[in-house]
Amino acid sequence: MALYLIGDLQGCYTSLSQLLQKLDFSPSRDTLYLLGDLVNRGPKSLEVLENLIKWGSSAQCVLGNHDLHLLAASTGARALRRDDTLDLILNSPQKMQLMDWLRYRPMALHLSLPKNEILMIHAGVLPSWTLDQTLSYAKEVEMVLQSNHYADFFNHMYGNQPSRWSDDLTGYERLRLITNTLSRCRFANASDEIELKTKEGSGAAPAGFMPWFEIPGRQTANCLIAFGHWSTMGLVMRDNILALDTGCVWGGSLSAVEIYSDGSIGPLSQVACEACLDPLKEA
Repeated sequence: MALYLIGDLQGCYTSLSQLLQKLDFSPSRDTLYLLGDLVNRGPKSLEVLENLIKWGSSAQCVLGNHDLHLLAASTGARALRRDDTLDLILNSPQKMQLMDWLRYRPMALHLSLPKNEILMIHAGVLPSWTLDQTLSYAKEVEMVLQSNHYADFFNHMYGNQPSRWSDDLTGYERLRLITNTLSRCRFANASDEIELKTKEGSGAAPAGFMPWFEIPGRQTANCLIAFGHWSTMGLVMRDNILALDTGCVWGGSLSAVEIYSDGSIGPLSQVACEACLDPLKEA
């Protein structure tokens, strides 16, 4: 049995197939942990969802900002953008089954293994959040997405405010900031404030901010965090950080890192991908 962490697919099912062939993946034996942005911008988002569903518990996924955008579009809360490639899903006879499967994916996943506590998210966490708090805050959003009132959430999800965390936040403001942190954040500061406009690499931090994982005193520094979302930064592999968005949809590569059964980090596997878009033009 093997465990693999995989970066952003964004609808690039051909690249996923090539990567899984390289890994000799078997859904009856192995487990994939996909770090969000399963769909959009690439050409085969429908095939991605159909196959992930087919693989059952062997394909574990967290939600990314593009996955949430698809859910919002499916409810009519958000119009499709010019570069979206979601029409085949939204026009599928199986649309509601696909959307129900997607909205039941978590915002964060956790594996407790002998040598590592592994937290999987799409984008970032705030420095004051502990592992348990991050999972608890993620659950708040998950409960709304999985409720009968999930469609209303998408009418309030968009926007960059509030940008600073407070335990006193309530309602949609609280849910919006949790969602933005877990699915969109790249830069933050020690005061639990996030900056969402800058798309460039980790060296382009705006004044007063830094990559969220570099903030001194971060409460999750003692666990291994695997995330995607940051194609302009690319691959980062450290003892407590795995950044695995290597720009598949932008003509980079699709990356997988094996996690051994004790939680230690195994080898990196990659396949080259065909360019579809320019990353600096996209969120």
